[in-house]
Amino acid sequence: MLKGFKYRIYPTELQEIQMGKTFGCCRFVYNQILSKKIDLYKTDKKSLSKMDCNNYCNRELKKEFLWLK
Repeated sequence: MLKGFKYRIYPTELQEIQMGKTFGCCRFVYNQILSKKIDLYKTDKKSLSKMDCNNYCNRELKKEFLWLK
């Protein structure tokens, strides 16, 4: 038998702000990497590996967008 659990959290105002910033950064990085993958496929018909995506995020995006640190 499978069971499911539901949890509800009640964050404080500061926690809500921090979660909003965190999810916003995640969404931004995802969209940037997706755009990079689409452009690379259109030009070279190649794909980026998970390691390449990670390196792109750490080496290029964090230097260009300092608020990601």
